[in-house]
Parts: sequence; structure tokens; C-alpha cells
Amino acid sequence: MRAPTFDLTLLRTLVAIADTGSVTAAAKRLAYTQSTVSMQLKRLEAQLGLVLHEREGRRVRFTAEGERLITHARKLLALNEEAWRDMQARQVSGELTLGIPEDYALLLPSVFSYFHQLYPSVGLEVVCGTSADLVERVKNAEMDVALVTRQRRSPGGEVIRREPLYWAVGLSHQPLLSDPLPLALYTPGADVFREVAEQALQNAGRQWRVAYTSQSMSGLAPVVMAGLAIAVVTRSMLKPTLKPLDETSGLPALPSIELALHWAPHRPSEPARRLGELIREQLANEWVPV
Repeated sequence: MRAPTFDLTLLRTLVAIADTGSVTAAAKRLAYTQSTVSMQLKRLEAQLGLVLHEREGRRVRFTAEGERLITHARKLLALNEEAWRDMQARQVSGELTLGIPEDYALLLPSVFSYFHQLYPSVGLEVVCGTSADLVERVKNAEMDVALVTRQRRSPGGEVIRREPLYWAVGLSHQPLLSDPLPLALYTPGADVFREVAEQALQNAGRQWRVAYTSQSMSGLAPVVMAGLAIAVVTRSMLKPTLKPLDETSGLPALPSIELALHWAPHRPSEPARRLGELIREQLANEWVPV
């Protein structure tokens, strides 16, 4: 007698409904019609001889049996993806250069490690620099791909994340918030953070002075921690020794910045495409999606 097997397509539909909460949203995610999603869910129930869900208006509530199967389904789908990646990884080889600001490189150690495990035949070189410089180097085909802060003067790129900006001071020490405000900023042209901060203060009629400059937050953090200046940071740059200022500080609100992948002016190589996929996945999992 042949052992029964699950249809992964049906399980993928089940998980999509669980993640989105409704048949309509699941259909949009999977690029199916609503009737197809409903039919696949009913087919799964028929195969098992179990009731897996109940409808509450437009929402779907899963029974205890449905919740148990969702747990198994996630594991099976993850194992299926791992198997596919493992079998395809052996076919990927070559050289790859990624450009990235130092502050963002600190977010991706798990991506670099996982990429090496998946594609051991790919030689990955990571080059740190300012966003503005990296964008130009990618345009000149000096590197394959770069993850940067999207620049106002050279927008382009594939936006994969929007990140709010905050004014930040030291956790234990902070300067007086009176004019002129002492600022710790990126060096001119290093990134859009400086331009955004100065524009916000100008619009609010505030006075400031640039007390410290660096091309990375690691260079600015010590003086901010010491209470000598205020910095502009993203949420991911907020170290335990720094704290964000809210609207009660009297400082103007800051806009969000965009993180973008810039590709060299030719069709991305297979290693570059695979690395880009992992970076998108990592940022989506750790931060709020774009």
C-alpha cells in the first residue's frame, strides 16, 4: 500500500491563509483567484477527512486540527525550500563584490555566513564605503551590487526598506538641547543623513553647529555616548548606549530614509541575484517590511 503524501501546493495555500488571515489576502499573495484558494483548502480537508477551519465573516479561524497541521506545514515547506537551495547551490560559482556602508554591514553577518554555506564556490568580497561613493562605483561596474541609503541626487536602485530617522543622545549623558545644537554628523557627501538633519533644523528655525564628523556611526557613537553631541540614527543603529529623543525634546521630526539595492549596468550574475534575495529576506525579517 502506498503511503499517503501531502501536496505542498495545498500546504502552501494553508500557510498563506494562516499568515494573512483571509482567503482574499491569501489569493493576492499567491496570485490565485479566491475560488482557487477556497477549493484547495476544501480539497485538503477532504483528503484528511478533518475540518480545518471555520469562517467568521471574511476572516478564517482554524480549528485545533488546522493549527496542528499549520505547524507541520511550515516545517515541510521550509525543508522543501532548503532542499531546493542545497541542490541548486552546487551549480553556482564565480566571484562577487558587494558594496555596503559599514553601519549596514553590521546588520548582515548571518547573511554572509549563510551565503557561504549555500554557495561555497562563490568568492564574496565585501567593500565598505559611503553610500554616495558606492552608488558611483556600481554604476561604473566596479562592483556587482551595493546596499546603500538611497541618495536624493541619484535616486535609482531597488528600494527594499524604509527606515525612520531619530535624533539620538547618550543613554547616561546628553548635551543641552538649546541653540546652537551640537551635532555629530556624517562627513559631507557621505550619506543623506546630514542633509536631512540640516534641512529639518533649518525649516524649524533652529541653530546648530557641527561638533564631530565621521563616515560611520561607529566613529560618532563615542562622542554621543559621552554627552557631547546629538546624532541622527536609524532604529537599527540605536545601540544600548544610545536613546532616541521624542517630540517632547523640541527637535523637529525627521523623515524616513530608503535602503536600496543598486546593481551594476548589466544583467545580475547568478551569485549577485542569490545574495540580493538573501539580503531582502533578512531585512524583511528583522525590520518592518517596505
